[in-house]
Amino acid sequence: MQIELIVVGKTDSKEVAALVEMYAKRINHYCRFAITTLPDIRNTKNLSARQQNKSEGERILALLTDSDYVVLLDERGTEFRSMEFASWIEKRLSSGLKRLVFVIGGPYGFSEEVYGRANQKISLSRMTFSHQIVRAIFTEQIYRAFTILNNEPYHHE
Repeated sequence: MQIELIVVGKTDSKEVAALVEMYAKRINHYCRFAITTLPDIRNTKNLSARQQNKSEGERILALLTDSDYVVLLDERGTEFRSMEFASWIEKRLSSGLKRLVFVIGGPYGFSEEVYGRANQKISLSRMTFSHQIVRAIFTEQIYRAFTILNNEPYHHE
């Protein structure tokens, strides 16, 4: 199975980008993992939040195939403890999926069309994080899930 993380907008912080890259390399020891960064929309001052969402949504949907299992990182999604998330990943791995796609939207979330296409929503916390920081937190959690599944001494519970 391939895991893909689609993110909207580039990461401005070199430190955050370095963390994401480090965990992405580690995840690739367990499965094929790729990050696709959609460029920021230009001239957003002339666009409403809804127009921005619609434009981002069209670009997200263009990257998806019918067979993808799509999971949005969304504040209204299901919250997991790390062990539960590892079990969730394991179920997807054994289900025969070809591609598991996680999507981190822009600052205004997702369009209705993207919500309609999603198979599931996951929340990292009830707190709000910048969409850039979420990239580092979430890639670390994917890595942590694989170390849990492989009984490696990374996660302590």
